[in-house]
Amino acid sequence: MELSPDSKQHRVIGGSSQESFQIDPGKARFPRCVVWSPLPVISWFIPFIGHVGICREDGVILDFAGPNFVCVDNFTFGSATRYIQISKDMCSISSYPFIYEEEEECPQDQYGRDVSTWDHALHKGTQEFQHHSYNLFTCNCHSFVANNLNRLGFRSGGWNVVNLATLIFLKGEWVSKGAVVRSLLPFGVVFVLGFLLGGSTFLIFWTLFTSLLVGWFLLGTYCFKDLIQL
Repeated sequence: MELSPDSKQHRVIGGSSQESFQIDPGKARFPRCVVWSPLPVISWFIPFIGHVGICREDGVILDFAGPNFVCVDNFTFGSATRYIQISKDMCSISSYPFIYEEEEECPQDQYGRDVSTWDHALHKGTQEFQHHSYNLFTCNCHSFVANNLNRLGFRSGGWNVVNLATLIFLKGEWVSKGAVVRSLLPFGVVFVLGFLLGGSTFLIFWTLFTSLLVGWFLLGTYCFKDLIQL
């Protein structure tokens, strides 16, 4: 099969896979990936905080975009700028695709046994979050993706908003050089202008704002475990 000029094949987080998966940023197709894009205003001040989604096996992006709403194939804050492709080898799901007609039912193998597949796990996660209220501080896009990673059993589960954000920050691949500029340039402009105009006052404000926001999620994840929903 010929790959389009924008298509990419990259290393897979969690080891190699027997299958060859095509990533096509031009068509917004990221098979079995977690994707990230910057958030307006917030990412201008804290560039490692952004919007995340998780993709089906065909590359379509799913993201929790608002109260009782999971967006399909229309990433809420623009095209993805970073991504991580995940290997099925590190998930507790079937390594082979199963086609099932009724979305409400779990697919079955040739012996009639229930099996869990990548897309079925994401479908169940989508169903759950279609009944969740959205809140930036307690139930957001990171909650949705972490919930799905736990359903997939990626690296034995245990995912939350903090270790998910850390994974993307440390392991995420940039889609292109333009994606780097789009993600980091606003922060650079805001930081330089803020420092030139506000000096130490701006630095104190920026440090306080960053510490409060990061501290909230750390406390909500590890100290008050029912505070942030997954």
